This record gives sequence, C-alpha cells and structure tokens, in this order.
Amino acid sequence: MEYFRINGLTKLSGDAYIHGAKNSVLPILAASILIKGESVIHNCPQLSDVDNTVKILEHLGARVKREGKTLIVDSSSVNKYDIPQRLMQEMRSSIIFLGALLSRMKTARLYLPGGCKIGLRPIDLHLKGLSELGYGIESDGSSLFCSYSNKGAEAVVLSFPSVGATENLILASVFNEGKTRIINSAREPEIEDLCEFLNGAGAKIKGAGSTIIEIEGVASLHSTEHTVIPDRILASTIMCAAAITGGSVRLNNIRLSHLAPVLSVFNEAGCKLYAGDSSLVIKAPKRIRRVKKIETRPYPGFPTDSQAMCSAMLTLSNGVSMIYETIFENRFRHMPELMRFGADITVQDRVSVINGVKRLKPASACCTDLRGGAAVVIAALSAQGESEIRDIHHIDRGYENFERQLNSLGAAVKRISDEKEKEGNPKQQQTESERRGQSA
Repeated sequence: MEYFRINGLTKLSGDAYIHGAKNSVLPILAASILIKGESVIHNCPQLSDVDNTVKILEHLGARVKREGKTLIVDSSSVNKYDIPQRLMQEMRSSIIFLGALLSRMKTARLYLPGGCKIGLRPIDLHLKGLSELGYGIESDGSSLFCSYSNKGAEAVVLSFPSVGATENLILASVFNEGKTRIINSAREPEIEDLCEFLNGAGAKIKGAGSTIIEIEGVASLHSTEHTVIPDRILASTIMCAAAITGGSVRLNNIRLSHLAPVLSVFNEAGCKLYAGDSSLVIKAPKRIRRVKKIETRPYPGFPTDSQAMCSAMLTLSNGVSMIYETIFENRFRHMPELMRFGADITVQDRVSVINGVKRLKPASACCTDLRGGAAVVIAALSAQGESEIRDIHHIDRGYENFERQLNSLGAAVKRISDEKEKEGNPKQQQTESERRGQSA
C-alpha cells in the first residue's frame, strides 16, 4: 500500500494546470460506445477511475489507445451488453453505462456500482426514468437486467436534478424515435460537456445547462473529436490548499463561469481573486476569515464535491463557520480525520460547525473517500510538522499525480510504498515476520 508523507507549513505559490474533469470524461467515455467508429477524446487525465472505465470499454469489445492526454476509442466491435461485478464495484459512476448499453444493444446486464461510501446515492431515479422511457427492469437486489420493452413516455420528470440520472436518460434517448424531454434535469457543466460530445457525433440535443433537455432521436452517430472541459473541483481543491497555507497560486486552464458557485466562499474567507481569460489568481490573507454559511446545492449552487476541501480550509479560520450538506447524508466522514490535526469541529446530522483554531498539529490520517482524502491532505499541508496520509488510492481516483502538482507549488509531499520501506528496513521486516508467526 502507498501513503503520503507531508511536511507542512509551506506557502504554496506558482502556476497550477487544471486537468480535464473526471466527472466529464467518465460519462463521455461511456457515451463513446454509441458510436460505431472512432472517438478522439482530448484532455483525459490519468486517473484510476479513467483506467477502470477503459477496462469496462475493453470488456464490452471496444479498442482503446492512449496517446498522452488523448484517448482514442474505437467502438465498432462492441458486442457485449453485460458488465461483471468486479468491474462495476470499482466506482459508482460505472452505472452510467446502463443508458449507453440500452441505446447500443437494447439490453443491459450489470451489477450495482461501488465507489466512495459518501451516502446511499440510490439509482431509483435512473430506473424510474428508464422505465418511463419504455425499458423493462428486473433486479435481484445486487444485479440489474434491463431491456427495451415498448415506446414509453415522451417526457420524464425527475423529482431531483440528479446528474447521473440525467446522463443515463440522455444516453438512453439518443436513438429513440421522435423527441424525448427530461424535465428538472441537472444543469452541471459536465452535462453540457456530454451533450456537446454527442452533438459533435451527430446527436440532436437541446437545452443542456437548463432545466429541460430535449433529445430528438437519430439513427446513428459518427466518429468525432472532443476536448474535455477543465476540472472545476480540482480547481477548488488547489484554491483551498493555497488559502490554508497563506499562499498565492495562478490556476491555468479554467472556465471561470464553472467556478462561480465557489468564488463567493473564497471572497468571504478574505482571499483576493484576479481573473484572466482562462486563468485565476488566488492570494490568501494572513489568516482565513470564517465563512458564515455554506450550503451544498445542485448546480449552480455550491458543489457537494468541494465541501470537504473547504471544510479543511476553514479549520484555521478566525471564527465559526457552518456547513450544511443537503446532497449526501454521509459526506462528513472526513471530519473525524480533520480533528486528528486538532481541528475543532462538531457534527450533527447534516450540519457541521467548524470553530477555527490558530494552528494544526501533524497527524496520521486516512482518506475516507476521494474528496475527504483531498481534505486531509490540505490539513496536512498547513500542519506544523510531518503527517502521514493513508488510503491514498481514493485520491488517485480523481487527481492526477496529486503530489507532483502540490510539489510544483512548493509543497513537500512524498508518495511512499510500505513494501519499499520494509525492503530497506531489516528491523521492520523482522517485526512483520514475527507478527505473522504469532498470528499463525
């Protein structure tokens, strides 16, 4: 297993490049199976979630090749409609293949997805919408079998603007006869990016980014080329790291409009922001100011994916901040890990009260999930001494070479393998051997 060893109290400074959005590239890769040809997708970060998505594509029969930041997907030979449990359980977003397979094969068999344990994240909205579109659904509690039954409703109304459900319904409707409308659809930039990719391949989708999306069915999609949007959650992560360390960082390759929901939080925290055409400079104050209230909401509200990192930033604020998590019921799992650093935090249900302290102490902490992992790294960057962060495989799901990017800004983060340490430490080898002997 690998872990991070971090020496804190270094102000971050310099230029950070924001790679492609994880939450865009995954549904776009799933959508590539609708194209009986080649998809050339640029700005694809090297993430474990991307690697797992590629494995699913290859299982289904696609041929995938990486050239630097570009993935080339040839889906001409896709001939399977099932995804085994071992692949589905690697990440929650694997459920996005449901709508794509139903469009391509008219049938799909897969298992319930795995991934971060940040809440139930039920897929009932996905299944209800697909059922209304005319797909029959059978489930035994762990697996799903779906197939086209008959032409369903021309409009599906979502009771909540779920990103995943919106994406699945779009993918499932691309080849449907006539027009299909998704009402109360999610408005996230990643939805727009998916629709731009599909339209570039010949789909007819209108209204992406609004509450009503209209899909006019087409007979087929052709080869296309697309560049994934920058990752707004990575951008907010770097901003939190710069702010808590009292640094000054320029973010390059951003879309300012996508960051609009978080900018007011950094302004209230006392940070100075200077925007360029595709860049943003953040300069931290001597001490972070408290932020009276953060409430996570669907886009264009404050993103739930940025909540954990802002929680870490506010542990060193000059007062009391309150965070209301309205999206997931279990997204405060990182809070006890932040408290290992000396943070003063009280959690009750979906409300977190953060009473800022003057300094954080070094600690050994674990990554509870992807964004919770980024939060404890941010805390370690500002702690007075050496910290260890374990279970960093969560971080690798959504951040490409996270330690390298932080180190390029002046941080001191080392990725260390437990096995390598044992090889270089005979005493530790002996201890491990004795422990195995005792357990035997």
